[in-house]
Amino acid sequence: MNDNIRKGLLEKIADLHSVPEGAYNIRENSESAGRRNTDEIAIETKTDKPGINITVKSGTKGKSVHIPVIITKTGITEMVYNDFMIGDDCDVLIVAGCGIHNSGDEASGHDGVHHLEIGKNSKVKYIEKHYGEGNGSGERIMNPEMTVTMAEGSTLEIESVQIGGIDSTNRKTVITAAKDCEVIMNERLMSDGHQNVNSDTEIILNGKGAKAQINSRSVAKGESTQVFYPKMTGNADCFGHVQCDSIIMDNAKVRSIPEICANDVDARLIHEAAIGKIAGDQILKLMTLGMTAEEAEERIIAGLLK
Repeated sequence: MNDNIRKGLLEKIADLHSVPEGAYNIRENSESAGRRNTDEIAIETKTDKPGINITVKSGTKGKSVHIPVIITKTGITEMVYNDFMIGDDCDVLIVAGCGIHNSGDEASGHDGVHHLEIGKNSKVKYIEKHYGEGNGSGERIMNPEMTVTMAEGSTLEIESVQIGGIDSTNRKTVITAAKDCEVIMNERLMSDGHQNVNSDTEIILNGKGAKAQINSRSVAKGESTQVFYPKMTGNADCFGHVQCDSIIMDNAKVRSIPEICANDVDARLIHEAAIGKIAGDQILKLMTLGMTAEEAEERIIAGLLK
């Protein structure tokens, strides 16, 4: 395989220019392409199904683990299961993501099922980027699924980004938060051509003092379709906010169906959703600064997806 393709995919999905520091597991075309454990973070291959177990010792702080997946051959489809066990009082960064380069006529796809158990008072930042490229007619398909169970006082920040080139994606996330937990989920998606995006997210606030935000931003171009189902459920004295903002262009279609569900008198939940085209006055304002209409449009889109 062209080494430049490998390097380009790893850079786009995991910001990797070389072998990462700390623990890592790189998967390439359904096979292991490199792994390193550390004293604090252990990665083991599952024995019953494809995937890995990642264990982070209690008290681990300032450490990272990278688990990127790349597919560079047409016709490869896989289902991978990754389980994270994160101890108490940790502060760690998880960098995941998948890149597909498909220059053939068969579909290539990656389905990743991730489960996170986050210990008491631990802080986790989870970054997942999806990207597709290649001049073949075969589809590039990704279906990520994540479930998270958070212990008391823990914090989770998710950056979920689809940065282009994915023909079909079904994204499902379920997060269950205990007392005094905090969840921040930032989702950014771009679709074009005849691409299809379905995103289904639910955050369940079970404990007193739990709070959560879902911030979803998207741009739909061409003939693409996007459907969003963000849901916030409050089962205690908690706070939740759901916000979805989408720019629609060309002949695209976007549906946003936010839901808030309160099962406790002290649950405070808010949802907001907006879909619209780029305002003409925004473009004109940027054109007065010397930009062309196309440059102004690109600047506005970049600002939304930042």
